[in-house]
Amino acid sequence: MIADRFPWLTAIVLLPLVASLVIPALPDKDGKRLRWYALGVGIADFVLMCYVFWKHYDASSATFQLAEKYAWVPQLGLNWAVSVDGLSAPLVLLAGLVTTLSILAAWQVDRKPRLFYFLMLVLYCAQIGVFVAQDLLLLFIMWELELVPVYLLVSIWGGPKRRYAAMKFLLYTAGASIFILIAALAMALYGNNMTFDMVELAMKDYPLALELPIYAGLLIAFGVKLAVFPLHTWLPDAHGEASAPVSMILAGVLLKMGGYGLIRLNLEMLSDAHVYFAPILVVLGVVNIIYGGFTSFGQSNMKRRLAYSSVSHMGFVLLGIASFTDLGISGALLQMISHGLIAAVLFFLAGVLYDRTHTLALDEMGDIGKVMPKVFALFTAGAMASLALPGMSGFVSELSVFVGVTTSDIYSSTFRTATVFLAAVGLILTPIYLLSMLRQLFYGSNAAPACVLTDAGSENQDAVCFGTNCVLPAEAKYSDAKPREVFIAACLLLLIIGIGFYPKLATQMYDAKTVAVNAQVRQSYAQIAQANPKIYAKGFLFPRIAEPEVASVSGMVE
Repeated sequence: MIADRFPWLTAIVLLPLVASLVIPALPDKDGKRLRWYALGVGIADFVLMCYVFWKHYDASSATFQLAEKYAWVPQLGLNWAVSVDGLSAPLVLLAGLVTTLSILAAWQVDRKPRLFYFLMLVLYCAQIGVFVAQDLLLLFIMWELELVPVYLLVSIWGGPKRRYAAMKFLLYTAGASIFILIAALAMALYGNNMTFDMVELAMKDYPLALELPIYAGLLIAFGVKLAVFPLHTWLPDAHGEASAPVSMILAGVLLKMGGYGLIRLNLEMLSDAHVYFAPILVVLGVVNIIYGGFTSFGQSNMKRRLAYSSVSHMGFVLLGIASFTDLGISGALLQMISHGLIAAVLFFLAGVLYDRTHTLALDEMGDIGKVMPKVFALFTAGAMASLALPGMSGFVSELSVFVGVTTSDIYSSTFRTATVFLAAVGLILTPIYLLSMLRQLFYGSNAAPACVLTDAGSENQDAVCFGTNCVLPAEAKYSDAKPREVFIAACLLLLIIGIGFYPKLATQMYDAKTVAVNAQVRQSYAQIAQANPKIYAKGFLFPRIAEPEVASVSGMVE
């Protein structure tokens, strides 16, 4: 059938890019036609994703599906090779949904709208390209392509320190991505055949002396994107200065690229090295959870508090990846999906508040709940999901990671107990800083009003107060959420609640894949432990590498 031979994934990736090329020539004066056009393209691509995965994706298979491969630059061994499996399919849908809603959230952009929507569609293409790339060099190209629109979107439409934040983002992520290129070249050049195809790369038998430095380099590259301590410092600055639609994509999609890379390359393709690095990932995960929680509590800027909460939540992804259990790895992927939805709705609502109040300082707010009850209700629901309230997706994902780590038979009982105990501290901190933020935003402010109402007739009216400012009800400018804003938040919250009550909405797409990946990693552990039964007994010492392996790698380099 024609439908079976149609290049569906190529169409999904290139549709936003090709559509963006029309924007410079699209007649428009006030940006209205541009925003409808960009939204239409986003919806069309998302609907196409849903159709393709519904009709042509087999969730019971752990192999690559819908594979397409075309020679692009044969001299370099670069192919346009795209496919999906359980790791990429749910993240493609997440990227499509969040990016489309972020375009709708940017409805009021009036400064250079032509350039703004052009960059949003290019970013749309790059995100999907990262998740579906089966060629490692193609993944690197898409990874780099994504940096350009994000840099411009932050530096042009951001806050007062936007240029600093944008440059810091670019330096961190572009600098770290060099390790992806180095790893791709090292893996491609090893052996008799040069290839960047991930299927063929996974079949190569790399010596441990090569796997370990490649794993370390990729951990740095993906750790920067995942905001792993101490490589996270770009994230609060970028979120603090980016506009709400860009923050939705940053937290909802771009962070997940780091987690995806760790599972796809470090866990699946470098499983021997992962056995040695897994305890280090656990420690980094615990540090992320505790550090992110404590630092978030100390932030007086609303978006920076949410940014540090993202750092904390990404710690659970690291714990799940290093758990050596089906449930733990499944929980890590579910945590990425869940946090993508939760962070997107919270940063969107933070933007809604900023549009009304023109401030992000928590100590300048208070009593907003009286004048914006819809925003209050939506923001509270998002915060409850973030603190892992039962019935919400955050609860299921974090519980899966906790149970996965607790039941892991690889680590000692002492190590598991310490890990779970320390990670639980993060669970205690999360409601503290989120409920504190809700109190500062929506309930009574401790600050005295800076104005006194002396207008005629004001004695018989209750003043509308916001932080330190009070006005008469007829003069209040703090309008509640509009239907468009309620719709965006509701789309995300319905999925959060749906996954919370029925996790199989998400997990059924990738369970077969995560089970296969964990089986491979456990096999690597069994082989290594056979030669070294007490591999974790002496702490996290760097493993000794046999002389023949060192010689083979040296010969390959020469």
